[in-house]
Amino acid sequence: MVDRVKAFVIYTVLRLGLFVVCYAALGGLYLLAFGPEGSLLWPFLGAIVLSSLLSLRFLAPQRERFAAVVQQRAERATARFEERKAREDAE
Repeated sequence: MVDRVKAFVIYTVLRLGLFVVCYAALGGLYLLAFGPEGSLLWPFLGAIVLSSLLSLRFLAPQRERFAAVVQQRAERATARFEERKAREDAE
């Protein structure tokens, strides 16, 4: 149970951290270019896109670990379902 939660938490924290770093960098560049009266919506949207692309590249191992945990859980649930179904058919 702890490993499943741990994989999820690690991936989520890394993903959120990557977004924050991207938003800070893009927001800082935007403020330097346009001054404090500019809207920070554009750097926010840019950070969403950039952090998504970077996470595909740099967070692949964590994502694969998390996906493996989810896959194992689904396989166990399917096995339990099939076992119950077989017992009902036998009765």
